[in-house]
Amino acid sequence: MAANPPSRPAPSNAVRHLGRFQLLRLLGKSTRSMLWLVSDPRLDQELMLAMPRGQPSNADALQRWLDGARKASRIDHPGLAQVVEVGEHDRWPYIAYDRGTTVTLAEKLGAKGFAPAELVPWVLRALQGLAFAHEAGIAHHDVQAGMLVLGEGADCRLLGLGVALLPDGDAGSLPAQRRAAERDVLAMGLVLHHGLGGVAALDLPDTGLVIDRMPPLGRDIVRLPFASAHPVPDALRAIVNRATDRQERQRYRNARTLERALTGWLKVDGEPGGGPILLLHDRIRAVGLLPAMPGGAGRAARLALLERERSDELAEVVIQDLGLTFELLRAVNSGKLRGALGGSGAILTIRRSIEMLGLDGVRRASLVLRPWPGPLNEAHAADLAALFERVRLAGKVAQWLRPAGYDPEIVYLLAMLQNLGRLAVQYHFPDEAAQIRRLMLPAPPLRAGEPEDPGMSEEGAAFVLLGVSVDALGAAVGRHWGFDDAVLHMMRRVPLDAPVHHADADGDALRLTASCANEVVDARAVPTHHRMAFLHRVVQRYGRALGVTQREVLLAAQGIAPDQAPDGGPDHLPDKISGAPAPASGRAAATTGATSATGITAATVAAQPRASQQGALS
Repeated sequence: MAANPPSRPAPSNAVRHLGRFQLLRLLGKSTRSMLWLVSDPRLDQELMLAMPRGQPSNADALQRWLDGARKASRIDHPGLAQVVEVGEHDRWPYIAYDRGTTVTLAEKLGAKGFAPAELVPWVLRALQGLAFAHEAGIAHHDVQAGMLVLGEGADCRLLGLGVALLPDGDAGSLPAQRRAAERDVLAMGLVLHHGLGGVAALDLPDTGLVIDRMPPLGRDIVRLPFASAHPVPDALRAIVNRATDRQERQRYRNARTLERALTGWLKVDGEPGGGPILLLHDRIRAVGLLPAMPGGAGRAARLALLERERSDELAEVVIQDLGLTFELLRAVNSGKLRGALGGSGAILTIRRSIEMLGLDGVRRASLVLRPWPGPLNEAHAADLAALFERVRLAGKVAQWLRPAGYDPEIVYLLAMLQNLGRLAVQYHFPDEAAQIRRLMLPAPPLRAGEPEDPGMSEEGAAFVLLGVSVDALGAAVGRHWGFDDAVLHMMRRVPLDAPVHHADADGDALRLTASCANEVVDARAVPTHHRMAFLHRVVQRYGRALGVTQREVLLAAQGIAPDQAPDGGPDHLPDKISGAPAPASGRAAATTGATSATGITAATVAAQPRASQQGALS
């Protein structure tokens, strides 16, 4: 029991006591704490005693420990174990918990680990309790697998809050509390690592010892092994590896952030009947997919009251409002309307959507939208407005760079649809969207002379924050709307690490065009010293497949229609790329006023004749 063993050890079969408690078995220990299974004759039941590994140095330290433990015991949450008693005997303080039919995670954990769908709900419950304690200003200081007690089903509770003996320094200061909370989250990541793989990180069951060997204190790197008895999905693997990342800036700093990531993964992959749409379903019902742009939906509603001859002008207004555009696409592709059309393919033009829904349908759609900016605060609304501008620019760039013969509105809308997941994340998860952008930025080298650490991919950053990629979210919304597999394929960007092949079908050509345009616009978010190389890779990837040149890509990146630029074109990019796009013309003259009136089917994406491409998309 004691950190300093007695000078005359008792026989191994002797009955050991701590006051009235009979010590039955040591359930676990770390450098900071130990957990004993005991029998309490007063209650005639078994309890668990959580104790510090060492005695407080003096009476004042003992009293501080008791006060802290009693304060922690008053925090009530379903994810925290209920305290039966806080006390001490011979200057050995303890916190008593009911044993009942529970078992610790460490007791249950075998060499094969747990299936993800079994482990994650347990960790989530404990993580929710930990986050609640952090928000009350109390850190755990010694999260271990043995501190998670499992009950029936997914019931799991974290015990040991307040048990660790803290130094007399600044343990109660705000910076110290923040550091302790971050250490708790890292320790919970190590518990996840141990539970999934069946082997403790660095072969050390004590999370505190592992943390002391990880950066910045040490140099050991912790990554979830690929060889495990239970397959670990890529998204969950990304979450666990981020929790224990070698870079402090990449780790979860907040228990709520890790909780949201695991909750997202569980909804998408961990539960029967789950899927990405479950992340958004309730939010969409409450605040819509996207809000109306200021004045846009109202103007469309007023135009819809006018005569049918104004339908061209109405289409131009609608397509400038992303929320209204997507609402019309959702309405026209709904199962009810599609059934009335005899199961025809998806409709991907606003002109055709207006014809199918009628002016009353447009007016209803415009009135359904939440007024700008929905539930967002001023800063988040500014971020969403900036993303709207980038998405509209991507549509214009797609029109400028599209191969001859393709309908400009379809290309424009596909470039927008490839951003559907990003827009949904920015509107419904604005804090996570900001973190995704930060995680994608490269970090300065840890030591002089070393290369900078590259940022995470967008997919990886979304995995670790939401448990699902942004493209998967966009595709889930499209599937929910009624889009078929052909359209869902075009809605997915070409991954940055995937080769680009020549398009053999119209659908592939449209997908490549939209993907190329989005990569060109994405260059604006790349650090200046990497921007030119990024755009060169765009030219190398898509040049042969789409026939685009470096000059066209560099001009498009500045928001300049290639056919409107002076001869010669740029051979470099300024540090700041202008955000004001020029009107489309020439090679890919844009249009909304005279867009194709036909829909797009699952079997084919019709290439529209150049003669039908009249007007300009403003």
